[in-house]
Amino acid sequence: MLEHGGRLNAAARRFGMPRQAWLDLSTGIAPWPYPLPAVPVDVWQRLPEEDDGLDAAVRAHYGVMGLAVPGSQWAIGTLPRLLPPGRVALAKPIYAEHPAAWRAAGHEIVAWHEPADYALCCRPNNPTGALLPRAQLIERAKRLRLIVIDEAFLDATAEETLIAAADNVVVLRSLGKFWGLAGVRIGFVFAPAWLDEKLRSMLGPWAVAHPARWAATLALADTHWQAAQRARLAQASQRLAQLLAARGLANTGTALFRYAITPAAETIHLALARQGILVRQFTDPPALRFGLPADEAQWRRLESALEETT
Repeated sequence: MLEHGGRLNAAARRFGMPRQAWLDLSTGIAPWPYPLPAVPVDVWQRLPEEDDGLDAAVRAHYGVMGLAVPGSQWAIGTLPRLLPPGRVALAKPIYAEHPAAWRAAGHEIVAWHEPADYALCCRPNNPTGALLPRAQLIERAKRLRLIVIDEAFLDATAEETLIAAADNVVVLRSLGKFWGLAGVRIGFVFAPAWLDEKLRSMLGPWAVAHPARWAATLALADTHWQAAQRARLAQASQRLAQLLAARGLANTGTALFRYAITPAAETIHLALARQGILVRQFTDPPALRFGLPADEAQWRRLESALEETT
């Protein structure tokens, strides 16, 4: 597995600190998950059925029908294997699983502005938070066989999606970030009909667990919670941006995380880890990504640790 945030067990072993003592800010997962009720017994006992209400919830929320998959990571690994090998333009830095999956499927990775058969970007970018303009991507799609847009972090913004923007655009969405339900392992792929058919044939029956489908149906329909979550995330992200800037860490990001390029990334990462605070470290370029604290105690802990570290 490639390096990712959230590896608390590994951090606990490395620094000799029990898991429960850590403040994990290493992911872009919202610290306030959607408040699911208790899972009904029959959801555990029965196989999922396609007419369980999820398709209607997806259509109502996103405006079109999408394919439910066992986490958008499944789609990231599967899509490149369904396409003829070619040149793939990537907007870097980028979530490392994307280039790894395309290379493994025999594609050649090229720079974002080079001629290519395919293109791929995260919108907003993971880890920088940069947001490529929608019109620019639609124009780029005209010169490609296919363009894949990973919108895992878009739910927290007011930006318009690229779902159904053109007949050669694929969009990935997830319930892991904005909804804080990463452990549920469900995502959605919005793809042209020919590719959607190929993906469905790869899934097989009952690919998405019944509890995941049940949870997604509830979360997608709760528009009041979504509005409150967006406001709460925006406020927390602004507070984090100001906190980091005050410690000399100029930063960019999204409503779910902040990203700071600094030559001291490794030093700060280690110093925070020794205080039981896990953040995400990057090496190219040297940078740190900070997720959002969940409450005032966590804010105070982070602020105190940064004062000692930076």
